[in-house]
Amino acid sequence: MARPALMQEDDTETSNQNTQWVYRFGSDQTDGSVDMRNLLGGKGANLAEMCQLGLPVPPGFTITTALCTYFYKNENTYPETLVNQVNLAIEVVEKEMDSKFGDVENPLLLSVRSGARVSMPGMMDTVLNLGLNDETIKGLIERSGDARFAWDSYRRFIQMYSDVVLGLDHYMFEDIIDTYKRRENIVHDTDITADSWCSIVEEFKALVLEELGTPFPQDVTEQLWGAVGAVFKSWMVARAITYRKLNNIPEDWGTAVNVQAMVFGNMGDDCATGVAFTRNPSTGDNHFYGEYLINAQGEDVVAGIRTPLHLTLHSKKENNSDSAAMEEVMPEIFNQLVEVRKKLEGHYHDMQDIEFTIQRGKLYMLQTRSGKRTAAAALKIAIDMVDEGLISKEEAVMSIAPEALDQLLHPTLDPNAEKTLLTKGLPASPGAACGEIIFNSDEAEIKAKLGHDVILCRVETSPEDIHGMHAARGILTARGGMTSHAAVVARGMGRPCVAGASEIHIDYKAQTLTIGDKVLNLGEKITIDGATGEVFLGSIKMIESNLSDDFETLMSWADDIRTLSVRTNADTPYDAKMARKFGAEGIGLCRTEHMFFDTGRILNVRKMILSENDEERAEALSGLAPAQKGDFVEIFKAMEGLPVTVRLLDPPLHEFLPHGANEIEELATSMARSAGDINIMIDRLKEANPMLGHRGCRLGITYPEIYEMQAKAIFEAAVAVIKDGIDIPTLEIMVPLVATSKEFVLVKSMIDRMARIVMEEHEINDIPYMVGTMIELPRAALKADEIAEHAEFFSFGTNDLTQTALGLSRDDAGGFLPYYQDIGIWAQDPFVSIDIDGVGELVRIAAERGRKTRSDIKLGICGEHGGDPTSISFFQSVGLDYVSCSPYRVPVARLAAAQAAIKESK
Repeated sequence: MARPALMQEDDTETSNQNTQWVYRFGSDQTDGSVDMRNLLGGKGANLAEMCQLGLPVPPGFTITTALCTYFYKNENTYPETLVNQVNLAIEVVEKEMDSKFGDVENPLLLSVRSGARVSMPGMMDTVLNLGLNDETIKGLIERSGDARFAWDSYRRFIQMYSDVVLGLDHYMFEDIIDTYKRRENIVHDTDITADSWCSIVEEFKALVLEELGTPFPQDVTEQLWGAVGAVFKSWMVARAITYRKLNNIPEDWGTAVNVQAMVFGNMGDDCATGVAFTRNPSTGDNHFYGEYLINAQGEDVVAGIRTPLHLTLHSKKENNSDSAAMEEVMPEIFNQLVEVRKKLEGHYHDMQDIEFTIQRGKLYMLQTRSGKRTAAAALKIAIDMVDEGLISKEEAVMSIAPEALDQLLHPTLDPNAEKTLLTKGLPASPGAACGEIIFNSDEAEIKAKLGHDVILCRVETSPEDIHGMHAARGILTARGGMTSHAAVVARGMGRPCVAGASEIHIDYKAQTLTIGDKVLNLGEKITIDGATGEVFLGSIKMIESNLSDDFETLMSWADDIRTLSVRTNADTPYDAKMARKFGAEGIGLCRTEHMFFDTGRILNVRKMILSENDEERAEALSGLAPAQKGDFVEIFKAMEGLPVTVRLLDPPLHEFLPHGANEIEELATSMARSAGDINIMIDRLKEANPMLGHRGCRLGITYPEIYEMQAKAIFEAAVAVIKDGIDIPTLEIMVPLVATSKEFVLVKSMIDRMARIVMEEHEINDIPYMVGTMIELPRAALKADEIAEHAEFFSFGTNDLTQTALGLSRDDAGGFLPYYQDIGIWAQDPFVSIDIDGVGELVRIAAERGRKTRSDIKLGICGEHGGDPTSISFFQSVGLDYVSCSPYRVPVARLAAAQAAIKESK
């Protein structure tokens, strides 16, 4: 009898002698609970919890995530004590199921499934019907009285085990089945007889022997340990790694393995299998929502191999289906399932995704977990559950992933646009997307990296498509239902998806998509609407989204809870107005240099830079001043009295210089010089490392007239707004790239002088303003106490602070940072989520030292990290006053700030 690879006993092994690696669940004994998610994984913890609730769950046991960690640390081996613990657990299952593992007359069959602490749908491996061999198949036939069911189960086991454990492509086995069906002129698998399945099983075993040189394993113990090892190994397969990266799941969490007695939904017409959500995962409506198949096993539903039927009459009617709903054909079992729905929602206080099997008229629950849902559905479910008294407002705020709000803020199809409807499938994940037809996930990823918008078109998706689904704008499948892999993963990603568009024929070899007599080729454009299931020819015009009442309600709750203010980074009146729409409470960063890139101004900017004396520079600046003032007037008006932080000119001068021959010639003519002279001037300004060169306050100190012009434009704009009777914002003028207090004092004196000049000219007694600095250099963070003697606010420029603290160029680090993440040097890109231990420590030091000098100093952050939920949680802990981010990230930041406040209060 085969045994697993065991770790040789040493001191470490001796210390593991008392470790409990296996936790049982069932009606007789349950060791775990939902609170043990980190150890048992989500699936194992929830199976145990359902047992504790008295729900009908087939018995089994969970091998812990700690064992997964052990497995990888010890060269894919197991501790000595594991075998005995597993054997004892199997004996308990045998007793409860009144059958015996490997017994010829009354065999116990098992499923072996993964279960990480957070849901990773379809990303890791599963083996069903384990324990079948050439002898136990006889006992299954005798016990079930159904030879066709038994042989169907055996062929499923060989196919799945060979794919998951032995590494043979499952398509090789599908090809055998398809060849038989074509030869016998059979359409559906359910039409294959018992004798035919028996013959197919023999072909399957012959294929294994031919491909591997060894027969398919007949020892049930070898089968079990092969499956357990394969599930642990699947934690590190490419699709699982990709999913973890996309969802920021740490590699060291590991997965548990759940071994459970099989129950069968494919024993006849009084059997079924299904997947359900306690509420609609696309809309959030409080309707039981799911699909089922009669005489089938679970993978038939989720893999999209057969298009399933509707669970309820409501869904049947909503989708204009003629097929029988479970509510009609199995009313007694359906009512039991409705009671399970009520019990689970009432217990977990969240929408649940459940899997069930009906074996000869008896309902069994195989899984429950928090259901993946769209952002719109998440909002509605949260609001409704508060209204129903199931959860508190704080729990509602905590239930929404901040990043998911992105789905609500982007355009949808224009209802008035001309459209050519090609076909209609199931509305599997809402949102609209236009793009080129792509049939292969690898190609989708490559095209997306080149800037193409693509629609991934597949007969059905599988977990191997995860990278292509993430790269695509939308997903279209010919097969599968609302609970298929494509639908569940797309909803979790926020990707529009139309599933089960059965009129579509996809030919991977010819690279064509055919609908009726219409043939579309690779690269042609289509548009999908995941809210309606419609597929259109070509690209359809989009319109701005309208935010729902549910969105406004939840955001109002978040605003009541959070202590961090949320501002926006905005350089134009349009950006400012958009941010106000999304709830921004001011501008935390207005980058004046972006105003200079306007085509009508860039010539004067270049003349200013290349001026050889003060007079020429003053003339160029005089052409820019009115435009700067006009920009500020419009932005101040848009913010209607809210604070506005204006950063003085910051970037290196070379960014403004002409590059092409035509631009150089235009500038030469304007300055009455030759092109050669201009090229010489440009060469003089070249720097080896411009990001650490003549920029920021260094520019304002060496060319004070630039900052003087900007300061004057800011104050004159304030005067203009005051005279128009509009509330003046609190002006916050920010000096960039300060390293020493002396630099700051020099620039502040210029700003104060310009303020006095403008107020005297316009006979205004006071324009409220503050002068502060960006903390974006390590020295500035360390000397914050000195700088705070003169600065009234700090804004952490975490983009540059990350660059200067880590010695990384954000423009160049992309070439190796992904590899650093792969090998665990960085858990996340430090330009996306702040390096808490390094850059974060500089922020903490600067905040503490700044407040020590000036207790009322205002502290904010205006880098890209201001819209990252993880970073926002850190800024909450440091005690910053506000975060600032791009307009479309404002709702994300508002919600993340509320969640950070709730976590901090616990």
